[in-house]
Amino acid sequence: MALPRIALIMVPGTLASRAGARSELIRYSFERSGLQRMTGHEILEAVPELAGIAQIEVDPGNEHAVATPTDLARTALHLNEVLSRPDIAGAIIIHGTNALEETAFFMHMTLKSPKPLVITGAQRPFTAMSSDGVINLVDAVRVATSPDAHGKGVLVVANNEIHSGRDVTKTSTYRLHTFKSRDSGPLGFADADGVVLYRAPLRRHTTESAFTLRPATILPRVDVLYVHAGASGDLAEAAVNLGARGLAIAGSGAGSTGDMRATLARLAREHGVVVARSSRVGEGRVALDDNWQEPGFVAADNLNPQKTALLLALALSQTTSPTTIQQLLDTH
Repeated sequence: MALPRIALIMVPGTLASRAGARSELIRYSFERSGLQRMTGHEILEAVPELAGIAQIEVDPGNEHAVATPTDLARTALHLNEVLSRPDIAGAIIIHGTNALEETAFFMHMTLKSPKPLVITGAQRPFTAMSSDGVINLVDAVRVATSPDAHGKGVLVVANNEIHSGRDVTKTSTYRLHTFKSRDSGPLGFADADGVVLYRAPLRRHTTESAFTLRPATILPRVDVLYVHAGASGDLAEAAVNLGARGLAIAGSGAGSTGDMRATLARLAREHGVVVARSSRVGEGRVALDDNWQEPGFVAADNLNPQKTALLLALALSQTTSPTTIQQLLDTH
């Protein structure tokens, strides 16, 4: 039987980067090393084991940009086209780890295919001794070709673990175990003897998601504001004056907006700005009807601030109703 065909999408990141020495783990950007990142074809040549797992098709549009919501939407539309091809069984994204979770979440919300999209990256460049890039990539391809990955939404594979794109977050600057799903744990594992999945995401995603991107879709501006000792409402005021239609608050504790509260409540009341309360602490839910709720505020459940901002932008492209947006937050 022919091996499944997997599309390989690349965005800038560590996995494909090269340093001038095997011992160099932190200075590997082109500006520091003078070495260009590897292409998809170069990676496939350097890891011939991949050819025994799948037929890998390098996307001619590599490297794709994912720095802004507009970039993410463009990449998502492209992936929808790729995954709609009957000869494609799934796709892999090689991604920088810094913003990997945001791309994973956005694709989890907007792709319209049950075929697996698996995202992976590396904490060490391809040229480093004990680089994690090769095994992460091999594991990602193994997961993408597993029948059990079908219909599970976007998956993130790293350090032999399989995580949902909704739940995963980066937790460490340099350690290899950086990706965690803090509240829920991994979906399964890419073990040496096989890919094992133990559970599936229950929130709406991909084919069941309420969000459908079109080329004309405009994602409104949403800014993230961080609550800390000394934070005031001035930044919220400035963000709205610069065009923000939504504000994702990295609240203290269980979503407190601190001294921003009065300003945020006024902006919601007078300007129709939707304020989504998340938390900066990293674990746990933010509840709707609690000590810090105001009219026009919504609660982000256990989504972190950066994912809250993306979902709020998607929601605002369809509605400005806080009630409807809360329903979307509660179900995705």
